[in-house]
Amino acid sequence: MQAEFLNETLHQPRTRQRVRGLRRISLRSVAPYVTLLLVLGLWQLVVSLELYPTFIIPPPLAVLEKFREVLVDGRLWLHASTTLTQTLAGLGFGVTTGVALGYLIAKNRTLEALLSPIIVAFQATPVVAYAPLLILWFGSGMTSKVITSALIVFFPMLMNTVVGVRTVPAPLRELMRSLRATPWQMFTRLEVPAALPVLLSGLKVSATLAVIGAVVGEFVSANAGLGFLINVARSQFDTALVFVVMITLAAIARALYGVVGLIERRALAWHT
Repeated sequence: MQAEFLNETLHQPRTRQRVRGLRRISLRSVAPYVTLLLVLGLWQLVVSLELYPTFIIPPPLAVLEKFREVLVDGRLWLHASTTLTQTLAGLGFGVTTGVALGYLIAKNRTLEALLSPIIVAFQATPVVAYAPLLILWFGSGMTSKVITSALIVFFPMLMNTVVGVRTVPAPLRELMRSLRATPWQMFTRLEVPAALPVLLSGLKVSATLAVIGAVVGEFVSANAGLGFLINVARSQFDTALVFVVMITLAAIARALYGVVGLIERRALAWHT
């Protein structure tokens, strides 16, 4: 009897922890849907109260019907795939160059002193100001949109790389040197693992910024893409189509953020 009592007593805290864990998981999974329902309810309420004309804020059902229309005729697939391609290319280019230059700056104070004024000046200028010049230099094709997207990604990745590399604890560096680690071993076995949390955090932000960069380029000059489609809808006073494009852009950005978040959880499982 005593053994059974002790066994039950020991298992009670574990059972409670499991129940709490399941409750947290269920709340996390349900919360986004609750938020979505609240937004839709508020949207429909604004329309029902006729606070704004329908050509300014269309009803949810009108947006849903427009969404079905552009899906069936293929317009949404065409423009969304164009924007997604430019976003991924810009993200890849911006991350690669930002991490590479950020690592060099983190390791070389002289290089930091030389480049910091230029980097700050470029970062302080809105990317929309560069878009017309990039289109003038590279044309209205995909290249200018990719560079615009890469520019908006470049700076956060550069800064996160500098911070990540420089926050490597000095005692760990000394330990690696005492073990006669080569520069490559220092990089792969110390600096990359130590900086990875900061880098992946920057990548999550950059994934959403890349979408903004691509759309900014499409706003200025393009013949395809979701930014171009918004311009067309605006010129035709088709507010429902504008809402469809906005929702599609939000879905793309959320999907990219989720993918990077999944990579982060897998890559940093050892870290926790």
